[in-house]
Amino acid sequence: MHSTNPQDYRLSVAPMMDWTDRHCRYFHRLLSPHARLYTEMVTSAALVRGKQLRLLEHSQQEHPVALQLGGSDPRELAEAARYGAQAGYDEINLNVGCPSDRVQSGRFGACLMREPALVGDCVKAMRDAVSVPVTVKCRIGVDDQDEYADLQHFTETMIEAGVEVLVVHARKAWLQGLSPKENREIPPLDYERVYRLKREFPQLVVVINGGITTVQAMRQHLAHVDGVMLGRAAYHEPYVLAQVEAALYDMPLPSRDSVLQHMRPYIEAELARGTALKHITRHLLGLYQGEPGARAFRRILSEGAHLSGANWSLIEQAMAPARVAA
Repeated sequence: MHSTNPQDYRLSVAPMMDWTDRHCRYFHRLLSPHARLYTEMVTSAALVRGKQLRLLEHSQQEHPVALQLGGSDPRELAEAARYGAQAGYDEINLNVGCPSDRVQSGRFGACLMREPALVGDCVKAMRDAVSVPVTVKCRIGVDDQDEYADLQHFTETMIEAGVEVLVVHARKAWLQGLSPKENREIPPLDYERVYRLKREFPQLVVVINGGITTVQAMRQHLAHVDGVMLGRAAYHEPYVLAQVEAALYDMPLPSRDSVLQHMRPYIEAELARGTALKHITRHLLGLYQGEPGARAFRRILSEGAHLSGANWSLIEQAMAPARVAA
């Protein structure tokens, strides 16, 4: 087993269902050479029973990239983790934070916060199966489990199971009465609780997630924890990744146009493989967010990408208004 370097976790992009697919990750990597990227959650059952190994597809340029798994059967998770490690992922992450109904019925995601011993068994089984780090992403609590003591006990159990990195979404999950979307917005953020966790478990690499949208906010969090995970901000305004990269790693800030030009070989290779352009361009829509020409950029891509024969020239066309505005 190799020990974990906290520096590797300073910046990451959250696993987001229907969003952080391989095309999205390739694009995010161009914006941020250092960020850790995460797959959408893949259920252990889909890999092990469904043999859907295509779900593990990714490109070499994405590294460092982690596979996020959902499940609660230690044996099955261990096997799924093995598939992930064989496919070349740099880390296997267990989802103990997703509040969707579909997830609860499968007894994984946030409801597992009520069963720390089971999560510990899952982590141990996964760690025995692979040599890459096994990490956990959780919430600060679930439903009425509102005491810091619950989170403390959960964290102690994770450390006993060998977890070295804990990613904490600083909101509770309400499993009854709130939709997954509402669960990302309504329960109040409690960053202080995550900071306290880091103070009390200094040996643990603690990464904070939830509602973080600016470089300034990121710097404030890094005074208290080891890393920051960006979620929706990285998706809706992807250029923030380049800005954070420049601030944290002293990297030159690439122009938005140059990022798209670097996407071109990837896009053309994917089109040649039979990928429809719309599957890639949906991740690019927010690139010019807040800039003159942004609306035209979105509109041209949205209207044209699903048409048959849509190719790179559509992106050139979409960039033109932004260039004129600049």
